[in-house]
Amino acid sequence: MVGHGNHRLKFSIFHHRSSSTSKPDRPIHYPPEYLCGISRSLMADPVVVSSGQTYERLSVRVCQDFGFSPTDDDGSTADFSSVITNRNMKLTILKWCDNNGIEHPQPPDYTSIELIVRQLMEKQRQNNRFLASDTDLLRVVADKRPGVAVHAATEVGLRVNRFQLNSPPQTEEIVRESTILPFKTQPSCYAPPPQTEEIGRESFDREGNSEEESRIISKFRSDNEFEQQEGVISLRNLTKSDESIRASLCTKELLASLLPLVSSRSMNIQINAVASVVNLSIEKSNKMKIVRSGFVPPLIDVLDRGSAESQEHAAGSLFSLSLDDENKMAIGILGGLPVLMNALRSENERTRNDSALCLYHLTLNPSNRVKLVNIGAVGVLLSLTRIEGFASRILLILCNIAACVDGRSAMLDANAVDCLVGMLKEKEMDSESTRENCVVALHALSQGGFRFRGLATAAGAVEALREVEERGSERAREKAKRILQMMRTGGNGSVQMDGVDSGGVSWTGRVGVGLNRYSTNTTKF
Repeated sequence: MVGHGNHRLKFSIFHHRSSSTSKPDRPIHYPPEYLCGISRSLMADPVVVSSGQTYERLSVRVCQDFGFSPTDDDGSTADFSSVITNRNMKLTILKWCDNNGIEHPQPPDYTSIELIVRQLMEKQRQNNRFLASDTDLLRVVADKRPGVAVHAATEVGLRVNRFQLNSPPQTEEIVRESTILPFKTQPSCYAPPPQTEEIGRESFDREGNSEEESRIISKFRSDNEFEQQEGVISLRNLTKSDESIRASLCTKELLASLLPLVSSRSMNIQINAVASVVNLSIEKSNKMKIVRSGFVPPLIDVLDRGSAESQEHAAGSLFSLSLDDENKMAIGILGGLPVLMNALRSENERTRNDSALCLYHLTLNPSNRVKLVNIGAVGVLLSLTRIEGFASRILLILCNIAACVDGRSAMLDANAVDCLVGMLKEKEMDSESTRENCVVALHALSQGGFRFRGLATAAGAVEALREVEERGSERAREKAKRILQMMRTGGNGSVQMDGVDSGGVSWTGRVGVGLNRYSTNTTKF
């Protein structure tokens, strides 16, 4: 019997206790965040996927093999297009096991996960069949308003697309109709040379890149700071001139030797090293290479503690890297969001602007929107709308945040309605795009239903929106009209009741706690 018991314990990590303890067995309550959302078992190798959830790595692989995207308890659908190891979660789980005398979890076998995934697939098919035959639910779907654009144009360039808010039950996601990047795609600190400035380009093209690359790498690896500085200056000049040079020089060997120089104690070396990263990142094919080579953490550190010029280039690098969808989640996971938020207060205008544009692109990723909400960024962003010439960029970020339930709730709590309506009432604004972005943000918040209606009425939104409806841009007029219609009719009846008292107390005239539109938030991230 003893041998049989040991054999049974070998295959069960849920009830095994360390032999060093004499305490009797008792039910173990695992923290839900330590369990894989697919296998419901303690994760041995947790990974973060593109949509922000954490799963066991093998569970993700099996789902990918079967082309299956599970739906979480909150209604969100997993996106497995990219997978990043969640080392922090793994260490936390192992520490929790040690503290509780539990054996470390072992990776599951493929067959057991395959069985679970097949069961989930069958369950999802059954649910879809039920929904398709339920006439009442179909009627509700038919009555729902179609997805509406939540994004706005910017003053930087022509809008090449629109973003729509697709709102299936319990999920809200920004859907791209075409290529993103409605504004500039190059950092402020990047300035290509005039056409007449060749910087040795002909010689470089003729000799090929291998000899020049070897020379630069040799200087990078030298113990002499003067040679290191020569190397980064040479790379900065070469990569500023031509995209073919940027593509050919961005090799694993060169990136590996350049990486330590980004953290150099020499200010001149660091400035030119980070500027070289900016130039290399301009080339689309280089963006993922740079991130996978480990540049994000040192760039974040430079943005946080480097010199003013180094910070400017670091912000430009992160902005350029964030244009690649595959990099968005990585920058968020590696700690870029709080540092970028602090950089919004920089005295350097280029650092501020590139940090704002980087945050805009990062918040196109759902998990980054939630992270920003959780670190208390909403109140800070609202206070920054008071900075002249900066409001439009901040409003772009707020529009993205308002596209998710958590973000919308946080904005309503922070008096965003009062702040945005106050901006609309001002006779002079930075630009027409600022006014338009302001109305688009209000439109996204209007999905809050009764609560928004009360806050908007108290803030005097009707008068401000009517003026926009008469004199604003075409897009602003359209959004203002929809908000006013919602305030008159109460929307489609699908209303969030966040914060509404159980006794049915009206929200009219009630203002959420937070900052008013004239306050300054000095939160340090």
